[in-house]
Amino acid sequence: MSSSRINALTLWAAQQHGLDSAAIQLSPAGGDASFRRYFRLTLPNGSTQMLMDAPPNQEDSTPFVTIGKRWHAAGLPVPQVHAADLDAGFLLLDDLGDTPLQTLFTDQERIQQQHLDALTLVAKLQNRANPELLPPYDAALLARELDLFPEWCLDRWLSLPAPSSWTVMRDYLIEQALRQPVVSVHRDFDAMNLMRHEQTLYMIDFQDAVAGPLSYDVISLLRGRYCRFSQEQFAYFVTAFYHQARQDGRLPSHISEADFISQCQAMAAQRSLKVLGIFCRLTLRDAKQGYLARLPHFLSHLEDSLVALPDHSEFTEWVGSTLRPAILQQLAESNS
Repeated sequence: MSSSRINALTLWAAQQHGLDSAAIQLSPAGGDASFRRYFRLTLPNGSTQMLMDAPPNQEDSTPFVTIGKRWHAAGLPVPQVHAADLDAGFLLLDDLGDTPLQTLFTDQERIQQQHLDALTLVAKLQNRANPELLPPYDAALLARELDLFPEWCLDRWLSLPAPSSWTVMRDYLIEQALRQPVVSVHRDFDAMNLMRHEQTLYMIDFQDAVAGPLSYDVISLLRGRYCRFSQEQFAYFVTAFYHQARQDGRLPSHISEADFISQCQAMAAQRSLKVLGIFCRLTLRDAKQGYLARLPHFLSHLEDSLVALPDHSEFTEWVGSTLRPAILQQLAESNS
């Protein structure tokens, strides 16, 4: 970030409080996979707020502001937007501290409880946020996401052709996603986007929210970057969510527990394939560091999901016999 942009951000933040820029302090507070950067603003009285710098030629902050205000008004735990200059790409938000959910994964008991709490938050989001006001997570978007896998992971990174079973697998995953009830979907409900602050679990980075499958945020959480659950643990969490969704009417009675678990496994395969493509794109196109090292983790997530989809054994066998060796070999060569 250039010094001129930091100076402009500092001046803008000071103006929001009617202060001279010398009266406030800015300290770096991290970034993410996008081009957004965050700074902690410390005011003369010692209170803090969070500044988001989102260069408008690289990031459109309009959805974040619109969704944030809407969800805040619905009583959902999201940072309040106190001020925004969308032309400059500057936002002033609540400071939610420095405790993303994964920092609380200290032992198995706490891991289980934190995930159950997060699933309860998914239910609150689905019950309180109107999906009709969000872009649709339709067949076209699902297809574009899945196509990131053959384009960026197979072709551009591995120089590997897609298997003959890919089209059938792709169509099946899209069909399974579209069979589910439509709700508000955060779309990156990973532990890193959940903040513990004053005993409350908050959602951040919700700018890509859509109206889509009921299981998607469940999968973002359970098949995220920090934990790999056994099939038994996965079924435990999904079953807990299922019964809560049945109780409050988000899931119709004709969808059995076994059917919902199967839909979740298909949704998990879709997301894992998308992530493999996105992480390769972040590396090759955006020159982001550290994402290739995470590929084996999401490859394992993919394999865990495919085991539960026996009708697609040909694609599953290709993943084990061809994709996994190719990824591991490419990683070994790039690290040598």
